[in-house]
Amino acid sequence: MAPGGMMPRWTGLTSKSTWAMLVTFTDFGCHGPYLGQMMAVLRHLAPGVEVIDLLNDAPATDPRHSAYLLAALARWWPSGTVFLGVVDPGVGGARKAVVLEADGKWLVGPDNGLFNAVALHSDECAWYEILWRPERLSSSFHGRDLFAPVAASIANGKAKGLFVPWDGPELSQWPLDLAEVVYIDHYGNALTGLRAQDGFKGRVMQAGDQQIPPATTFCDVTEGEAFWYVNSMGLVEIAVNRGSAARGLGLAIGQEVRWCR
Repeated sequence: MAPGGMMPRWTGLTSKSTWAMLVTFTDFGCHGPYLGQMMAVLRHLAPGVEVIDLLNDAPATDPRHSAYLLAALARWWPSGTVFLGVVDPGVGGARKAVVLEADGKWLVGPDNGLFNAVALHSDECAWYEILWRPERLSSSFHGRDLFAPVAASIANGKAKGLFVPWDGPELSQWPLDLAEVVYIDHYGNALTGLRAQDGFKGRVMQAGDQQIPPATTFCDVTEGEAFWYVNSMGLVEIAVNRGSAARGLGLAIGQEVRWCR
């Protein structure tokens, strides 16, 4: 039995499988050759499959906070989407290389917690350990050499034999929602790991020594005013109208938040 009482299932991938998209989620940043190298592998091994660079500034070397951001993003993609997730500070170490099948979506990457929130939020999921290894495997770039070829093979329906069922990681220490800032976007908005719930309506949020009132959207408050709202991904987000919540309120990834009333 998989964590959370979910029974693993083997779907038996064949060449007849057709998937809509390959989607990348990394902490590689906007500079350097890493994303380009990985995308080249995907396009070479899965010609004709659309490859989408979803996000490449996930919290750097931080699988835990990245996990809740990935879970919020992944829920909007259709069944059959293949995610290549690489936030991998333990690359070359003892962590496993894994595949998660969650509600018909596939996620390929390291077993370091990056996919745990997706598993927790899924109705059905199954874990697999990747046994296949390429002839040439860099000790520091498994995203290009290991995970990208496996993700492309899934997208092509030719992954049979590359991985085997696995019981999955221990999830008891992972909450369904994380009451912390998990991402700071380009505007300085602070996304939390809290999914919206009816019980949050009208409540005031506490972040550090700041009390933050609710609003529906930016134009509901005056310029420079801080507020929290439910963003387009369904997460509680702290923002400042025409300003930076991160800078103005001193928020950073890992900042705990709570409801004060």
